[in-house]
Amino acid sequence: MILAAGKGTRVQPLTYELPKPMIPILGKPVMEYLVEHLVKYGIRDIMVNVSYLHQKIEDYFGEGQRFGAQIGYSFEGYVNEEGEVVPRAVGSAGGMKKIQESGGFFDETTLVICGDALIDLDIKSALFEHRKKGAKVSIITKEVPREKSSDYGMVVTDDDGRVLSFQEKPKPQDAMSTAASTGIYIFEPEVLDLIPSGVEFDIGSQLFPLLVEKEIPFYAQKRFFNWIDIGNVKDYWAVSQSVLNGEMAHMTMPGTQIDDGIWVGLNTHIDWDGTTIEGPVYIGSGCTVEAGSTIIGPTWIGHGSQICSGSEVVRSVLFEYTRVSPESTMEELVVCRNYCVSREGEMRHVSECEDDHWRDARDRRSVTRSSKASADGSVKNQVQDEAKGAARNAATKDAVTKDAAKGAAAGSSAPNMPVNERSRAIGAV
Repeated sequence: MILAAGKGTRVQPLTYELPKPMIPILGKPVMEYLVEHLVKYGIRDIMVNVSYLHQKIEDYFGEGQRFGAQIGYSFEGYVNEEGEVVPRAVGSAGGMKKIQESGGFFDETTLVICGDALIDLDIKSALFEHRKKGAKVSIITKEVPREKSSDYGMVVTDDDGRVLSFQEKPKPQDAMSTAASTGIYIFEPEVLDLIPSGVEFDIGSQLFPLLVEKEIPFYAQKRFFNWIDIGNVKDYWAVSQSVLNGEMAHMTMPGTQIDDGIWVGLNTHIDWDGTTIEGPVYIGSGCTVEAGSTIIGPTWIGHGSQICSGSEVVRSVLFEYTRVSPESTMEELVVCRNYCVSREGEMRHVSECEDDHWRDARDRRSVTRSSKASADGSVKNQVQDEAKGAARNAATKDAVTKDAAKGAAAGSSAPNMPVNERSRAIGAV
């Protein structure tokens, strides 16, 4: 079972339009990597609990045939009196109980995994240890530095690995363990009887303490494997940097490699006149990189984007259809539609940026949102202050005229750029 019903509030703005398991890494949803990994180990019957933006997951994965799996869904929510679908998650354990009561999916040993992490766990070995110890529940843990204990739920065990207690994000000086829960669990069927019906119930905060209290055979496994968790939007930037640097061996860069550390998608145009690109960099299909641009990796540029002349993109992730304005610098950012987030997690809306560093590449209006807001503000001031109105109006018209000329030049430059020999080579590939 893949847990996918959460709203992903800590990963906003990425989850304003996407459920958390659909956040892309190297152009693929996180959950797709999980499905592929499960199928690799022969696990082909997969249930997914869904709620927030559930149709995005269901439409993408369908019945699972193209992944070699059989995928089913359990929706958590209801339709209100106005006919609107209202998502209402029932907790991770509550989602398990709902599935079990519907059709007995948990009648066999079942792996339960959070849908927001990249892993390469040896599932066969984990199942072997689970059965060898006679566990009713196993939790997969990973050693983390003690100074990072405040980022994780920590698992306290005895010498044999039997779970004694939990600490939720303790301060380093208070941490009784360095084993962090990875959100990967193995359950035997009888454990489902402990979960109450029809109420919200959580695995970590409610079910697991109940197992300890009732002295159910509950063991933690310390495993050495790659586990990259996307807990918040800062993690997403860090994960993208790690993956682009090749730190996850089973994840490969899409597109065609045209130079050392540089990959491109189909129909991408790069004007190399004065342009510098240092990998690892991926430039998606249908992108335009104008002359004099600088791109420093690790950087991901989504399809349909435009990197304008003189701009710099440094160690950043640009979602699809991002236009970086001329002479602008985007450094260590995640840009997702109308929002950008720094590596420290500071979020800004495009309307808050006076210099209009980026915009939607599909937006060909000559006056940008920020310059239009400036013009509107000047008109209001004119009404309020007649004495200064004429001067402000003239200044506003001059500013709009200049912005319009810049926008028209930027908007028309890509289609008319000369195609040099290297660009032709890329097109041929």
